[in-house]
Amino acid sequence: MGKIKTAFLGLILLSLASVKTSAQTTPIPKLIEKNGRHALLVDGKPFLILGGQAHNSSGWPGMLPQVWQSAEAMHLNTLEIPLYWEQIEPQPGKFDFSVLDTLLAQSRQHHVRLVLLWFGTWKNGSNHYMPEWMKRDAAKYPNITGKTGKEIDSPSPHAKATLDADIKAFAAVMRYLKQADPQHTVIMVQVENEPGSWDTVRDYSAKAQKFFEANVPAELLKSDLLKSLNIQPGVKGSWQNVFGERADEYFQAWSIARFIDQVAAAGKAEYPLPLYVNVALRDPLTNPPATHYESGGATDNVIPIWKVAAPHIDLLAPDIYLDGSERVQKVIDLYTRPDNALFVPEVGFTTENARYFYDVLAHGGIGFSPFGIDANGEAHTNEQMAERLAPYAQEYAMATPMMPELAQWAFDGKIKAVVEHEDHAAQAIKLGAWDAIITFGTGASNNLKNNPLPVGKAIIVTLSENKFLVIGSHCHLTFKPTGGNAGKPWQYLKVEEGSYINGEFKPLRILNGDETDWGGPRIGSQTMVLQISLVAR
Repeated sequence: MGKIKTAFLGLILLSLASVKTSAQTTPIPKLIEKNGRHALLVDGKPFLILGGQAHNSSGWPGMLPQVWQSAEAMHLNTLEIPLYWEQIEPQPGKFDFSVLDTLLAQSRQHHVRLVLLWFGTWKNGSNHYMPEWMKRDAAKYPNITGKTGKEIDSPSPHAKATLDADIKAFAAVMRYLKQADPQHTVIMVQVENEPGSWDTVRDYSAKAQKFFEANVPAELLKSDLLKSLNIQPGVKGSWQNVFGERADEYFQAWSIARFIDQVAAAGKAEYPLPLYVNVALRDPLTNPPATHYESGGATDNVIPIWKVAAPHIDLLAPDIYLDGSERVQKVIDLYTRPDNALFVPEVGFTTENARYFYDVLAHGGIGFSPFGIDANGEAHTNEQMAERLAPYAQEYAMATPMMPELAQWAFDGKIKAVVEHEDHAAQAIKLGAWDAIITFGTGASNNLKNNPLPVGKAIIVTLSENKFLVIGSHCHLTFKPTGGNAGKPWQYLKVEEGSYINGEFKPLRILNGDETDWGGPRIGSQTMVLQISLVAR
């Protein structure tokens, strides 16, 4: 009997050692950059976040069944879900990680990664997720003072007690996460949520005013940074003297970014996962004053300030709720930078917004996520849920088996894309020896009818000079040779419909005749993956 116990104990110890060794050899998720392009590495390989974000109050255990139902129906590989400061630290210094434990356990059961959203000092510009014990002590944890002296429903970035409390809590979360999640279920963490202030451009309290009237920090007076803000290099002095009419907003951006950077630094010291801050956007086309949007967040005009003020934040991520393809595509352009990986953690849950997934891929983005995937406590039938999720679910279903390839192609800059605009006009993609012309609509190829909504889209990946991978829906494609073959007759060598499995294209059928006449293949409402070979005669 003693020998059996000894052998059994040995097996247990061997099993535990194996688990520990496996965890130790699994690389921590990280962001990498090459030639100004970015990739998120998970388990050491490029990973594309096929994401979905739960509603704000759906991170509680009782709400998770609805969340997982939606996650499964969407075919997502990553769930974005809040962590609530008010739940994590119900009493000063006493931490409760039971909800986090539930999220980790259930995510592993569903084979889904997590992006945790720290609802701490800021949530949409307010302090509503601070613990009760902080809310009851407004003198110690003050809000902003507006220009007229009125208190504003937004936390002051100049309150050291608030900063110290947030640092302590976030560091505790990251410390716990490191030991509770050796398999890296959590791949990234959002620090705060849409920080900034509404109803006032900045804090006008006596403490804030003293900082505002002091000299601008030397980090912001470097020539390149000033030029990026359209300020003449060499200027010095107070915020008003250096930045003029934008001084209030720039001061608020610096103040909030410095606060959040200190929170992020404390978290990274415990567990250096990629960290990001999401952004409530301004109109990217009209340069409005900060009275028209949430001031102090990482809007496009203050990205240079945030990059200097918050070096422990890995990326700034736009939450896209704007109307119109021109605005949305401008935002995607603005947040695609050599110093900023593109990630869209929230997009309005509309049918037409699903098309921007393609634009994000073409910009080398690391992920995309619609907001509010679950029923939020409402009673929805399976049919209603499936209909609502369908525009995103079919894209993720297509992308899932080829996620590693899409992530690598995005990192390598091999993806080109078009998305339908509101005028439904045809668009072209230059492919070296060929141009692809994409028209949008449904119906017969020689009689396309406009899509009721601008939902058409197409991705093209160049596999070789005359061979391409095409993914899309609601569109029709044709090609024409360019360069030395311009004007020559041409034809399709082969058009194959299929899918990617284990890194290889597996054809389902060869398209010909009615399916490729009138210039090329028509792709209807269901997303298709095509491999196309061309020849100039």
